[in-house]
Amino acid sequence: MNPLRIEVRRGSLVESTHRVSAAVVNAAGELIAGTGAPDLVTYWRSSAKPFQALPLLQDGAADRFELTDEELAIACASHSSEPFHLALVDRFLAKVGLRESDLACGPHVPLGPETSKEVVCNGTAMTPKWSNCSGKHTGMLTLAKHHGWPLAGYQRAGHPAQARILAEVSRWTGLAENQVIQGIDGCTTVCFALPLRAMATSYARFGASTDPEARRLWRAITEHPDLIAGTKRLCTDLMRLWPGELFAKVGAEGVYCAAIPSLKLGIAIKVADGDLRSVGMALIAILKQVLAEAGEATEVLARLETLADYAEAVVETTRGEAVGTVKPQGQLEFFGLPIR
Repeated sequence: MNPLRIEVRRGSLVESTHRVSAAVVNAAGELIAGTGAPDLVTYWRSSAKPFQALPLLQDGAADRFELTDEELAIACASHSSEPFHLALVDRFLAKVGLRESDLACGPHVPLGPETSKEVVCNGTAMTPKWSNCSGKHTGMLTLAKHHGWPLAGYQRAGHPAQARILAEVSRWTGLAENQVIQGIDGCTTVCFALPLRAMATSYARFGASTDPEARRLWRAITEHPDLIAGTKRLCTDLMRLWPGELFAKVGAEGVYCAAIPSLKLGIAIKVADGDLRSVGMALIAILKQVLAEAGEATEVLARLETLADYAEAVVETTRGEAVGTVKPQGQLEFFGLPIR
């Protein structure tokens, strides 16, 4: 077998290899395809955000505070800290009666390439809302306020808000709560480690769900792809190619998850060394192979060709001379189960 991987080639030599593990799973949790270690246990990081936001809908907080689809989308986002992201977080906080100082997350250099340049060039003083996770944290605070739980410590394991979120993660992944390893994410709140197959299962179930609250969140996410990531970000650009028909969500340290409801499939990917450039390439390669295996029309596959800047890269000298490539190599292994 020729496993999927990302190769960095300089001249005629493969200089580096980024190992890829992935699981492609249906809503029953059956492994349709994979590469590397499909049952690898790793942290879900920000790819878990939809399931951290679902209690807002399931428990009635979204209705009580009259949250818009935009506010629900930003609760699931790893946003780029663009002006419209920051304004939306401000609006969300104000609507619920919260302050930016209630956020436990800290600022960091924005994920969006243009915004990060502006921040560095202008010497912008960033505050907690600049965190790509500030919408998620606002959602957690909203859940706590709705239930009358303490706002202080909302981000920590053992707080009722985190216990409620863990129960939701368990429900969608099919894992018992004690099978989910808990750590602390970069944004200070709880993150979850679980097998790639379980991550993919949750995404397959989310995409295929007829649950009214899950459908509402799906609509909020897929109708506002600019809020989930931002300008020149793969999550946003992928979802624009298939409006309402694809959800893709990046996580830190080389994690990516996606749902394709028409095929009732979920995808979870981990690049072993955490390289974020490589995981986007791996996702596009996997989408191409899965769609081809499913017999999708040439026109559908052709849409992915418009994302060439994410699919591979050129290795350049400091003078801009092309001297190599970064691109996927190898194949998924399909296990003979029907797709759809």
